[in-house]
Amino acid sequence: MPLAGKGMLLTSMDIDASDEAEFNRWYDREHLLERVAIDGFLEARRYVAHQGSPKYLCLYSTATFDVLDSSAYRSALANPTDWSKKILARFKNMIRAVARITVSRGAGRGAALGIVRLRPAGDTDKLRTALRDQLDPEKLDGILSMHLIESDPALSRPIADDPPVSDPGSGDWFVLIDGTDVKAVSAALARLGNNTAFKPAVISTGVYNLVWDLAKSDVPLS
Repeated sequence: MPLAGKGMLLTSMDIDASDEAEFNRWYDREHLLERVAIDGFLEARRYVAHQGSPKYLCLYSTATFDVLDSSAYRSALANPTDWSKKILARFKNMIRAVARITVSRGAGRGAALGIVRLRPAGDTDKLRTALRDQLDPEKLDGILSMHLIESDPALSRPIADDPPVSDPGSGDWFVLIDGTDVKAVSAALARLGNNTAFKPAVISTGVYNLVWDLAKSDVPLS
């Protein structure tokens, strides 16, 4: 399995241009290090949109799905730093998915990432099987690995003092396509998007460039 672990936290957001420099400084100097240091977190990858929205995307891999509902992670959520409080309040159009990795094929991670957001309806087993059959990187030049992550509706609801009673997006699935460049990823996205079996479920697509990644072994020992 090319993705480390069994769980994944996906976050994506926009930020005003006037706040962008500090936002990136916070992510690069504090937030990624803080999150990857949590017990059970394995790595994090930051991306910026080549084509798509929101502009920024981050993927955090965890050893197990349960890590994303652990006391260590919940404590981090409940006790943000002052800098985090300041920056988090400026997020716009945020997506947050606490997900299980259910399909992961291929080997390696690429400089470009394609993403398809899906909203399953009806027979989810049938959709999962159809996706598994299509997520085969060996058939696609420039594609290294392909993955499906499935959000947990309860854990993926927005983090707020007064969350909505229901949020249809909290149960969305995401297809992730790791490729060597944006052209290869865009071609793979088009191929997937043109498949009539998936079209009704597709909410959005995007292509992102890798900014940087951080592994557990990179985190300084406390």
